[in-house]
Order: sequence, then C-alpha cells, then structure tokens
Amino acid sequence: MKISAKVMAPLALAAAFGLGTVAPHAQTTPQKVGFVDVSKLLAAHPMDKDIQEIQKKAEAELGAIDKQIKAIDAKGASATAAEKQTRETLVKTIQSKADAYDKQLEPKIAVVEKAVDAAISNVAKSNGYSIIMDRDVAAKSGLVIYADGSAEITDAVAKAVK
Repeated sequence: MKISAKVMAPLALAAAFGLGTVAPHAQTTPQKVGFVDVSKLLAAHPMDKDIQEIQKKAEAELGAIDKQIKAIDAKGASATAAEKQTRETLVKTIQSKADAYDKQLEPKIAVVEKAVDAAISNVAKSNGYSIIMDRDVAAKSGLVIYADGSAEITDAVAKAVK
C-alpha cells in the first residue's frame, strides 16, 4: 500500500507545527549541596566540655540511684514494705535530679546548637551552597547514596565554630 504525497503533506505539516510549538524550557541552575558531620561540629564548640562534664556527673549520680531501684525491683513481690517505700523515694529523687540536670544542660545546648547553625549557614552562604545535609542522617536514611568528597564542609564549619 502506497501512501500518496497528498495524504502525507498535511500530516507532515501538522507534525512540524506540533513539534515547533514545544519550546525548550529554561533549565534551572544546579543546586550546590554540602554535607556536615553534626556531632563533630557540636563537639567542636568550646562549651561542649561543660556539657560533657554535666552529663558525666549526671550519669554517675543517677546511675547509682538507678542501681538501687533495680535492686529493689529484682526482689519483685518479695520486697518488704520498707523497700517499696524506699523505691518510691528513690524514683522521686531520680526524677527531680534528672530535671535539675536537664535545666542545667538546656541553655548550654541551646547556645551550642545556635552557634553551630549560624556557622553552617555562614560557611554555606560564603561558598555558594544551597543545601546542607547531616551526612549521617543522609546516609542512614538512604537519601544520599553517593556524594563527592568535595561536598564535605565539616572542617570549614568547625573552624568557624571555634
């Protein structure tokens, strides 16, 4: 079966017209993405030593109380009334001491987080990064499978934090 030129001409014209109306769209500029190790940046802040000291003190004090509570719990139903009363007192004590440690830590942690966020923002802006991601979160979530080493800016941000 032959297709005549009379039939092909209108089809060719329609196809050319249709393809001509599809204009190429302007491509967006590529976004520069960077990665940081947030835990390393938090540890780089000078106030991190104070935070670590408070956490160690809390772990030691609260750990000792927790051992006493667990010792009473291990007795189960055979615990005496006095031991059960002691347990209740210990639970109240550990809760109040944990709250006191939290009140000491919260303002210090807020200062460190704010400083790290500001340093990340400044380094990112000055180096033309549009997006900065936590390297560990990106890797564990599967969000990022591969990233070139040049996208790592942790050391530059750590210098800005100090």
